[in-house]
Amino acid sequence: MSARKPKSPPTSLTYQDAGLDLELYDQAMERLPALMKRTHTPRVMDLPGGFAGLFRLGNSRRFAVNYEDPVLVSGTDGVGTKLKVAAKLGVYNTVGIDLVAMSVNDCLCLGAEPLFFLDYLALPKDDPDLISQVVAGVVAGCTEAGCALLGGETAIMPDIYSKGDLDLAGFCVGVVERKRIIDGSAMRPKDIVLGLESSGFHSNGYSLVRKAVFDVAGLKVDDLVPELNQTVGETLLTPTRIYVKPVVDLLSRKHGRDAVRGLAHITGGGIAGNLERILPTGCRVEIDRNSWTPPAMFGWLQGLGNIDREEMFRVFNMGIGFVLVVRPRSVDSVVRRLAKQNVAAHRIGVVGEGERGVTLLN
Repeated sequence: MSARKPKSPPTSLTYQDAGLDLELYDQAMERLPALMKRTHTPRVMDLPGGFAGLFRLGNSRRFAVNYEDPVLVSGTDGVGTKLKVAAKLGVYNTVGIDLVAMSVNDCLCLGAEPLFFLDYLALPKDDPDLISQVVAGVVAGCTEAGCALLGGETAIMPDIYSKGDLDLAGFCVGVVERKRIIDGSAMRPKDIVLGLESSGFHSNGYSLVRKAVFDVAGLKVDDLVPELNQTVGETLLTPTRIYVKPVVDLLSRKHGRDAVRGLAHITGGGIAGNLERILPTGCRVEIDRNSWTPPAMFGWLQGLGNIDREEMFRVFNMGIGFVLVVRPRSVDSVVRRLAKQNVAAHRIGVVGEGERGVTLLN
């Protein structure tokens, strides 16, 4: 049997023949520096065309400290299948906010001030308008968090991603004085658990959300949800709340630093799963689920999918997006301080003695 002859290549094979248009890519990249510049703080060092970003680890105005023993804190996360909702609606300027929120809120749990952020966007083909939308959202999130968008990467991979697909990842670096790290170890029985209100589903549980909303209920993104007075798409794309400014404001004050003994970002796993991560040995928390009212969107989703109440609390934040564990004598002052930053805090639980864990009551 004779060997099969290979196909003759075109006269001159180009990158565009493989699905990548470098001229279109350049157009997309030209839009980004001006967006990024909006987030730059005085500690960002200009390096036009550099292969990496530069950031001076100077002293902090927000925390009013001169760092003696600074510790870098890093975090990374994505947006998950919430991106599928953005694709259905063709709106991409909110998922960038989610991307920033998921990482900066995590770093905040150590008492750290977010310094800078990097993003990674992967697409099947170049789309300057889509890329600009995503980065505009990242810029909005960084501005809200007070951190700099120092750089990023846009990868075009037609053989990995199908038409309409995209993926996002984000990376945050923060700093905290070593003696001011908040890791939950100072928590004691009788400490009070304060829950800060979420803006909605945030960026967790969207595989279940999409299953209930689109597959089971058969809704479309532009359908109106009467009880919420907004469309399905608007409800599901509500950005994750960023807690940096109110919590940093609190921790920048001596009474705030002395008061706060634990911080938890309520993401996948719900209140119990995330609060347990910071509990020291011998401390147990009881959460009173009657101490706040979950936003209506959670009840709407639960009804659409006939989802068990315990499953709702296991998967979603149920209206509490961030938790502070506070000394009993400082609770009122902390609540007042947060209120000045337009953040509502609910007394949702108490720390007790016992086997390490979290119990959801009522």
